[in-house]
Amino acid sequence: MVSNRVTLPQETRAGGLALALQAALAEHGGLWFGWSGQLAEQTAARPLQVHAGVAYLTVDLAREDHAGYYIGHANRVLWPLLHDRCDLIEYARADYAVYRAVNARLAALLRPHLRDDDVLWVHDYHLIPFARELRRAGCRQRIGFFLHTALAPAALLEYLPEHRELLGALADYDLIGVQSSHDLCSLRDYLQRVLGARAETTASDVLQMPDGRSVRCAVFPIGIDTPVIAAAARRAGSAAACRRMHSSLGERRLVIGVDRLDYSKGLPQRFTAFGHLLEQHAPWRGRVSLLQIAPTSRGEVPEYRAIRRELERIAGHINGRHAEPDWVPIRYVNRAYPQGTLCGYYRMARVGLVTPLRDGMNLVAKEYLASQDGNDPGVLVLSDFAGAAEQLRDSALCVNPRDPQAQADALDAALAMPLDERRARWQSAMTVLTEHDIHAWRRAFLQALLALPQAA
Repeated sequence: MVSNRVTLPQETRAGGLALALQAALAEHGGLWFGWSGQLAEQTAARPLQVHAGVAYLTVDLAREDHAGYYIGHANRVLWPLLHDRCDLIEYARADYAVYRAVNARLAALLRPHLRDDDVLWVHDYHLIPFARELRRAGCRQRIGFFLHTALAPAALLEYLPEHRELLGALADYDLIGVQSSHDLCSLRDYLQRVLGARAETTASDVLQMPDGRSVRCAVFPIGIDTPVIAAAARRAGSAAACRRMHSSLGERRLVIGVDRLDYSKGLPQRFTAFGHLLEQHAPWRGRVSLLQIAPTSRGEVPEYRAIRRELERIAGHINGRHAEPDWVPIRYVNRAYPQGTLCGYYRMARVGLVTPLRDGMNLVAKEYLASQDGNDPGVLVLSDFAGAAEQLRDSALCVNPRDPQAQADALDAALAMPLDERRARWQSAMTVLTEHDIHAWRRAFLQALLALPQAA
């Protein structure tokens, strides 16, 4: 297992993805390799650790490597590109060189630990050229890649300087997994139209590259640990934080949004939509509050500081216009909460508001639904451009996230939705979340990778 960040078993930051990767390693045996999260004077591996039969090999990054590889190219070029925000790309050839050099260095540090019959699963946009560096070192193992983010249309990918070199490196993977059919179309279009790949048939998911290599491209929508989330939500009702929240609401209804503070999440449009709800649907004034939890991240990137200032301005304007001495329309907080507390907040919220401008999947949408009380469930309002919409379109109220008016109308419909309809939508969603949970996701990907032949 190779990812930008490794989560050790004792770390409290472990989320659903980390637990799924650890479960895969526990089931198959193996090693998890990647950045330790620590900076140092030079990029170097730490001593190998073994916990419960699973090995962990972590690497400290030199500060200049972190600046160019992670802050520079990964988050100021690839992140906006993949989320259709070419206007925010700040490309620097020096950062791209560091990004490539760090991938090469990481591959060199892992190489001595590989066995000939190993299978490698590499995660996310930080490590696009990782397989190419291993192939150059003579590795012939089966290597799979999963992109957790969205993938922009192929025409936008061509805006990236050096796009043929970087995205062409994807062809050194044996299997490429993406979140949705939209992402798969973008990937196939780029590989075929730009790089000259060919499919044996229109229905084939295997592409033949001009150099003779074959790569399989397929959709593997990531899920959540559904029963674990549901159990956490049931337990959370007795927690002090959830009791305080319930007391503060009184008889009012709660709309909740939980997102990392990021320009891809559509938060200004969401706040504006809530303001429209209060302006245009007078019965909800004083009867509903929006809780937006948006932990800060990547504070060193100017665009993230700008989005925080904009949200503070919009929230302040709406609260100043509509608030009463005993009611604040928008509760906006920039701190993270434990998973159990979030599940409790989800459970008491009548509406989950998940409206990113573009997202690979968005697991908050799934966690919100899994947290609901089936006897009196809430309603999910979901962006058309989240990968989750492909699976949950029959369960959620789907909206265009760039249209605050459509969001306001959906909020009104969700808040007023009859119990029978809420139950039917929730039951439909739970069928999907149970059948396509995170364990089904990782098993499907690994089975597909293991089924491929190893290079000669």
